[in-house]
Amino acid sequence: MDITRRNALKIIGVTPVAAGIGLADAGAEPQQAHQQHAAGQAKPAAKKAPYKPKFFNAHEWATVALLADLIIPKDEKSGSATDAGVPEFIDFMMIDRPEGQVPMRGGLRWLDAESNARFGKTFRDASATERTALLDDIAYTRDARPEFSHGVAFFSRFRDAVATGFFTSKMGIQDLQYMGNVPNPGWDGCPANCYEHLGVTKS
Repeated sequence: MDITRRNALKIIGVTPVAAGIGLADAGAEPQQAHQQHAAGQAKPAAKKAPYKPKFFNAHEWATVALLADLIIPKDEKSGSATDAGVPEFIDFMMIDRPEGQVPMRGGLRWLDAESNARFGKTFRDASATERTALLDDIAYTRDARPEFSHGVAFFSRFRDAVATGFFTSKMGIQDLQYMGNVPNPGWDGCPANCYEHLGVTKS
């Protein structure tokens, strides 16, 4: 399984982002809360208490963090999904959009059940090679076998959620080198050749 930040960005552009686990139409408020949290991650307070998830239990929380970092790992350019506060973002959205709770919890249980059936251990306890083998069976929708349909649906939605969380965080926006929301006092308007190309005249 080769999932990179660029692939994750493509996912945002071609799919309804995180629609199946309650992250669709999340609105500005959750995004702002996530960005504020991510900014705090970059400059943590000296005695800041560890984040306590409000939806996930301890085992689920560890699995979410592990899976998120498998989807967007740390590289030479930016930190990982957990470095950007993605698990916290997903936990927040599970409370803000409770319709996503059952699919999320059910998907995490499917992941453990499949791992136990194959390897005799939970997904967290499986080796890196075993995790990759399992995820390879559910990461590619077109190639997935019918018996993995539940896992495919979960992983697709979870991957969208991770991409959404990362690329709306301060770290993710910097990773994209996004240049918006910045004043440009030197803007002189649309170049003349653009008007000519569009067949319009400058009013």
